Amino acid sequence: MSQTKVFVAAIVVILLGVVVSATLFTVHQTQQAIVMQFGNPKRVITEPGLWYKIPFIQNVQYYEKRVLNLDPQSESVILTDQKRVVVDTFARYRIADPLRFFQTVRTESGARQTLSSIINASTRGVLGNATLASVLSADRTPILQQIREQVNTEADKFGIAILDVRLVRADLPEQTVQSVYDRMKSEREREAAEFRAQGKELAQRITSAADREATVIIAEATRESEILRGQGEGARTRILNDAYGRDAEFFNFYRSMQAYEATFANDNSYLVLSPDSEFFDFFNSVDAGDTVRRDANAARREAEAARRSGN
Repeated sequence: MSQTKVFVAAIVVILLGVVVSATLFTVHQTQQAIVMQFGNPKRVITEPGLWYKIPFIQNVQYYEKRVLNLDPQSESVILTDQKRVVVDTFARYRIADPLRFFQTVRTESGARQTLSSIINASTRGVLGNATLASVLSADRTPILQQIREQVNTEADKFGIAILDVRLVRADLPEQTVQSVYDRMKSEREREAAEFRAQGKELAQRITSAADREATVIIAEATRESEILRGQGEGARTRILNDAYGRDAEFFNFYRSMQAYEATFANDNSYLVLSPDSEFFDFFNSVDAGDTVRRDANAARREAEAARRSGN
């Protein structure tokens, strides 16, 4: 074979390779494609495999078939109770209709921009009718469901299917957090003051009740002591009367001895009286001395007898 034939054969092989390469293309499991002709979509391919196109006239636009994530920027939202919150959302979506996707947003970056606007608008609309308590509660599924439905309805116009939308964060703005903290602090201080006032009032009631009870107890004890004192005085009087009735002379002597003892208890005591005074009757009477001795002996005998009988 001449060199010319070899050269021609090589050129033919190369041209065939170029044509085949320009004609065949592969769509992977994670891809879907649109065959374009002069910038216009001609065919949508959603199944993986080896496909063909008209070389040099048609080209292929690939799109993701996998689930994609979107994390829009934080959005400030005013709730129905006029509370302002900063909301972070997170969405998961996929390209459901590549042709409509190409006709509306064309690229994935354009899709992210459009979806971010849709999600933020839907979030503002739904949360605008919600309260702070419902947004911050653990069970906010109805709110998320409503946002997801609205976003999915709008995203469908762009060939996008929304799989999930979530609120990652819902916080109060910094200045609002401080004002809420101050308000909570004031509320807790007010409650603490009320509790202290209630405690003080309760303590006063307990103290007053204890004072009243103590007064009643003291009054009762005083009354009983007066009764006992009166009973003792009465018993004392009866004993003295009985003693006086049994031996008036000894009784007078005993009382005089008590008077002498009380009068001369202090060695420095001086008493100026007439010798004829009744106070010295028992000093001047011999009979009285005999009587005293007799009565004293009788008293000793009675005491001794009482002691023996006790033993």
